[in-house]
Amino acid sequence: MADFTYPEDLRYTAEHEWVRIEGDRARIGITSYAQDALGDIVYVTLPDDGATLSAGQTCGEVESTKSVSDIYAPVNGAVVGRNEALDSNPELVNTDPYGEGWMFEVTLDGEPSGLLSAAEYQAQLG
Repeated sequence: MADFTYPEDLRYTAEHEWVRIEGDRARIGITSYAQDALGDIVYVTLPDDGATLSAGQTCGEVESTKSVSDIYAPVNGAVVGRNEALDSNPELVNTDPYGEGWMFEVTLDGEPSGLLSAAEYQAQLG
């Protein structure tokens, strides 16, 4: 298996999203494993600003040269920011999935549950 990174300060979902929680806000993207499995990303559809998301809900799509995959909301909350740079540079998700390739931010509605640590995420990858 390729050598992917999974920062310890993030939380993860079984669907390959990552969550960086800072206070009552969460920044969300997809993991290095997910972007590698997808291949070259050519288009990203993100949730609208102000949209209210429920954990587990489909809220966007990532289109690559190989396939189209859903993005799932990992937490409950309202969208308060979108990475507009992905409109013209979707490949940022491939080159920097935990930095410049982030996708959207939400204001958390309650305490997130069901998120995995880096070790738990890696263990479920097999």
